[in-house]
Amino acid sequence: MSRIAAAPERAAGPSWPSKPPGWFGVGTLVAAHLAIIVASNVLVQWPIELFGVLTTWGAFTFPLVFVATDLTVRLLGRQAARRVVARVMGPALIASYVVSVLWHDGRFQGFGALAAFDGFVARIALASFVAYVVGQLVDIAVFDRLRRRASWWLAPAASTVVGSALDTALFFGVAFHRSSDPFMAEHWVQIAFADYATKLAISLFAFLPLYRVLLEANSASPSRRGFPALGPTSAGACTPRRNAL
Repeated sequence: MSRIAAAPERAAGPSWPSKPPGWFGVGTLVAAHLAIIVASNVLVQWPIELFGVLTTWGAFTFPLVFVATDLTVRLLGRQAARRVVARVMGPALIASYVVSVLWHDGRFQGFGALAAFDGFVARIALASFVAYVVGQLVDIAVFDRLRRRASWWLAPAASTVVGSALDTALFFGVAFHRSSDPFMAEHWVQIAFADYATKLAISLFAFLPLYRVLLEANSASPSRRGFPALGPTSAGACTPRRNAL
């Protein structure tokens, strides 16, 4: 009995390269996530005012995590992106606590500060852990659902809007609801809204174009020759099959 060959998978959305550059792997992405988290925990201690809104330098760095995650889902698949989150979350919890104890009010406190357990900082580190895990997993789910749509910007924009909203709400809620810090206990909701608005503006107006540029660069590199260019597929065209992850 003859077998009928399965038809190649069709996609209505953009035709992106299915093979990432050699350096773009789970190990590299884990290191990138940890570097962004550590940098953000330090930079969050330096405030900055933008158009009358008080935020911190950390708002400029942490949204890069969403860019990295969206690129991972696009090029490696959602399972690889989930593996990155699974490998990052434990070390990130420890790193968040250690960095926040060593750096306080923008000053290095010395390694002796680690000798005593700081419950207030531990709660903030736990909040960062919960917010990162939930925010990233939701970002992955939303992006994966929308990534084959014709508009290239829809998946990264929607996933960032939803993922960042959950990340911000969980972080401030877990860290500062009924906090021992009277100011944060009273004002954490307003501060969370301002923080989310700032991160969202930076993500959509700066990092969304960066996502496009990185995909264009990946498509144009010599190792991408033979793969289709960016843009919508023609009627009846087939996109290359992705690795099963």
